Amino acid sequence: MSQPITNLRVEFDQEIVDIVDYVMNYQIDSSVAWNTAHYCLLDTLGCGLEALEYPACKKLMGPIVPGTVVPNGAKVPGTQFQLDPVQAAFNIGAMIRWLDFNDTWLAAEWGHPSDNLGGILAVADWLSRNAVAAGKAPLTMQKVLAGMIKAHEIQGCIALENAFNKVGLDHVLLVKVASTAVVAEMLGLSRDEILNAVSLAWVDGQSLRTYRHAPNTGTRKSWAAGDATSRAVRLALMAQTGEMGYPTALTAKTWGFYDVSFKGETFRFQRPYGSYVMENVLFKISFPAEFHSQTAVEAAMTLHQKMATAGKTAADIERVTIRTHEACIRIIDKKGPLTNPADRDHCIQYMVAIPLLFGRLTAADYEENIACDPRIDILRAKTHCHEDPAFTRDYHDPQKRSIANALTVEFSDGSRFEEVVVEYPIGHARRREEGIPLLIEKFKTNLARQFPARQQQRILEASLDRQRLEQMPVNAFLDLFVI
Repeated sequence: MSQPITNLRVEFDQEIVDIVDYVMNYQIDSSVAWNTAHYCLLDTLGCGLEALEYPACKKLMGPIVPGTVVPNGAKVPGTQFQLDPVQAAFNIGAMIRWLDFNDTWLAAEWGHPSDNLGGILAVADWLSRNAVAAGKAPLTMQKVLAGMIKAHEIQGCIALENAFNKVGLDHVLLVKVASTAVVAEMLGLSRDEILNAVSLAWVDGQSLRTYRHAPNTGTRKSWAAGDATSRAVRLALMAQTGEMGYPTALTAKTWGFYDVSFKGETFRFQRPYGSYVMENVLFKISFPAEFHSQTAVEAAMTLHQKMATAGKTAADIERVTIRTHEACIRIIDKKGPLTNPADRDHCIQYMVAIPLLFGRLTAADYEENIACDPRIDILRAKTHCHEDPAFTRDYHDPQKRSIANALTVEFSDGSRFEEVVVEYPIGHARRREEGIPLLIEKFKTNLARQFPARQQQRILEASLDRQRLEQMPVNAFLDLFVI
């Protein structure tokens, strides 16, 4: 005989409570976090501007219904669109992620915490424009930076010990959870309302990783985070209307997230929420490549220079060996046909072949006009990965967080180059001093893709001085990016 169902209301899961109390109460006092958030904002916006060069991305921009105009809506950088905050979040989030060039967080779960900027910036701009219209003060960019730090922290701290990829779920579910919490607080929701909103994010359907893996690798991986951060805005706005929450969204027996989607396991946490993730986030500065390959590409660039000096070309290569970490093999060690740019930028053999052949790796190198070169697949077939357990340990070590790759090239004449090892990519926290000037140059390059010189200068004057930027109204800042 079945047991009667007990329908007593219960307290919210502690994991949800901790997120909400953090976004409402934590005071950010880390100068490293504030400084890094400043550069993260510039880099993230720049990535979005570069993505607008690609028709596959640009076709997704704008309102759902063409011609829709939203009074006091949020503006989409690099365009003339002014949209409701949900669709603006999608637009900005899709731009940011399209080329796989924004920041990265690697742990048990990986992801791109700046994906949350889609929702944060859209809501901040929408609120600011409506405040100005009502004769009130707009939000400042300091609020945006604070939201970025907190969204990074929520997404990254959950990711440290919990591998959603191992149960087939995509990391963008953490974008949805983090964005929901941060934009709900930005909207001024009460503690109970934010609890409701975050529980809605966990109850919501979660994306499968299907679109990231063969034989289904496709462009959804480029707009999935935009979808997640926009969904977060929708859920927060629903909670603002008084929509109820679900206190045991995670822990409910049989029907909760843990039992349904996490094989009955509960989340593990390495550290409390603070500002650790923003302080240690990884920037993709040199190459638009899946982050587990960044050091391999850097090593391949070094080898290309050595080959040029020695008078050798890729045609002379007999074998390329990549000594790497387990996550790299699991995600981007890929054989067989590659059918689109989304497939190619998640294949380490492809991302190593391009610099060995041409001495570069750009977003354009994933397009068909480059990929059709038969030399690429010939070199891919000669490239082999194997795991080094020491690299895997250092990848998970919170004191190191390395992303090591080591490349050895052997030639058909029997000669070989000494192995090139790169443990920390240029965008790693251990190489911040070296990386930030290059990040700023990347931002300038991306501004030049979309704006005339005078407009570029106005953006740079407002952007590069953090103190000035923090005091700037969000709507005034985004007005600078209207094309």
